Amino acid sequence: MFHKTMTAIALAALAAGCGPGEGKVVVYSSEDRIFSEPVLKEFERRTGIRVVGVYDTEETKSAGLVNRLIAKKDNPDGDVFWSGDPARPIVLKSKGVLAPYISPSARDIPDRFKDKEGYWTGFSARTRVLLINTDLVKESDAPSSILDLTAPRWRGQVAIANPLFGTTSFHAAALFEALGEEKAKKWFHDLRANDCRIVASNGEVRRQVASGGVKIGLSDSDDASVAVLDKKPVRAIVPDQNDGQIGNLVMPNTVSLIQGCPHPENAKRLIDFLLTAEVEQMLAEAECAQSPLHPGVPIPPNVLSLDKVKPMAIDYHRTAMRLERIAGFLKTWTEGG
Repeated sequence: MFHKTMTAIALAALAAGCGPGEGKVVVYSSEDRIFSEPVLKEFERRTGIRVVGVYDTEETKSAGLVNRLIAKKDNPDGDVFWSGDPARPIVLKSKGVLAPYISPSARDIPDRFKDKEGYWTGFSARTRVLLINTDLVKESDAPSSILDLTAPRWRGQVAIANPLFGTTSFHAAALFEALGEEKAKKWFHDLRANDCRIVASNGEVRRQVASGGVKIGLSDSDDASVAVLDKKPVRAIVPDQNDGQIGNLVMPNTVSLIQGCPHPENAKRLIDFLLTAEVEQMLAEAECAQSPLHPGVPIPPNVLSLDKVKPMAIDYHRTAMRLERIAGFLKTWTEGG
């Protein structure tokens, strides 16, 4: 019944506007192509609107697309920005790259996952996880907090993606918000002193842990899901869930309308589609196992319900603005300074 209802809602959203086969829509997407492309193809199949995807590399996730959107602000070639986290659209909003659009499909999405002015709207969230190699770490010995990763017992056994890019950069900014600047800098310095391995991407973190190159990796829940489904010797721990711990970062995907875009009506139709509960169900059932934000969406057994997560108490806007302020520190830290 739920699936049929959500299908009816999605189809109603798609029925408005221009007819099938009319025009195209250009989507900038920092969500992994393997996960986003099937959703975009489904929109294309239903509407006849040709979807042109512009993707970034895994190593420069988000940063490359954001810089391109800023550079093309006065003559945009894209219509929609699908971001893997809220930080990038908040930065783009501050630079006048985005336009407001409040989609009717987002009515049931909690307000904390939406920009009140409509410049971005969240859907289908991921969390940060500690990915543990089960052949190398006993369940009783696994850390419960990311703050534990600086302990001597984990020297040389922790991998983290380059914090200048993607969700790791957003997580870094969130830690500065949650811990304060002094404690956050100390944690990063202690992590470096503990010989953590800095790799190109969260996908590489997953590969390092799965192969036994390291015992623990700090990664995203979708990467953990891929490793588990591949039957690698790994398990994911949602960190910092106990009393007195800082909670864990919840990272919704977001979708935004680009200011002055060439195909605004098609862009709004796509946004309406992406924000349906049906698309959230598609992403929950996909390999990425993302957590729905709409209430009542059926969740497969392998998907984490956000009702069971103690979230990190941060403001997304302040966290995004902090990203630019800590970029110099993160660059120095990554280079070994």
